[in-house]
Amino acid sequence: MKKPHYQVITAESAGFCFGVQKAVDAVCKEIARGEKIHTYGPIIHNERVVSDFEKKGVRVVETPEEIDGLTGGTLVIRSHGVSKERFEQIQSSRVRCIDATCPFVKRIHRIVEEESAKGAQIVIIGNAGHPEVEGIMGWSSTPAAVIGKAEEAESYRGDPERPVCVVSQTTFQVEKFNELIAILQKRRYNMSIVNTICNATRERQEEARRIAKIADVMIVIGGRTSSNSAKLYEICRKECPNTFFIQTVEDLALELTGEEKVIGITAGASTPKNIIEEVQNHVRDGKF
Repeated sequence: MKKPHYQVITAESAGFCFGVQKAVDAVCKEIARGEKIHTYGPIIHNERVVSDFEKKGVRVVETPEEIDGLTGGTLVIRSHGVSKERFEQIQSSRVRCIDATCPFVKRIHRIVEEESAKGAQIVIIGNAGHPEVEGIMGWSSTPAAVIGKAEEAESYRGDPERPVCVVSQTTFQVEKFNELIAILQKRRYNMSIVNTICNATRERQEEARRIAKIADVMIVIGGRTSSNSAKLYEICRKECPNTFFIQTVEDLALELTGEEKVIGITAGASTPKNIIEEVQNHVRDGKF
């Protein structure tokens, strides 16, 4: 077989982060125990992983009514975490609870709970509707504002007489976070800013940017609903116009000119190692 004419660089930070690995390991351990297992929401934002778990008997519940209807077994809270109300409901339900909430997300819950109890207005820099953000909102004793775009930051109007506490979704884009904070600071609120973007996210985004700057083609692997993978795609596309967002090797359909010298690969925090390796091997073998 003719050797490809390009170099393949795969990001060392690609794949499961600590929080996702912890949640997946918790489910695997329960499967090995032979327990009846449910997860609150898909355990991670990766369709293949969720499908594989379903084949092993893991069931997803997504509503308070479904929780109340459970009569035994184990319920795993995913790494994104849940609201205080939902957490307390699960704890008092008729199932054994395993809380696999990422420790970095747990920290945000504590900050929001404590600061809102002191009277602070809570602002979450993140994507409205994302399960992590929904969970964080549920730990605030006062209504929390979610800001994910410049126009939302521009239109934010808080009470000038009360302090504002700003936190971030752990997987938010670092550059965008700084941009939104700069807009909010113009309002001159009594504002405390806790940058809760986790280190794994920072490292993953920085490494993806570095590779994309020198790549002729960039491949981002991630689930369709994975917020952090979508952010990696945005970052890479700014540096390398030929950036492709795929879920698995089946989606890989590159048309190369023969002039490419570097093909870069990165993956979101919910992408298993075996999927990354499949893509990497296909690219190295020139199989498109």
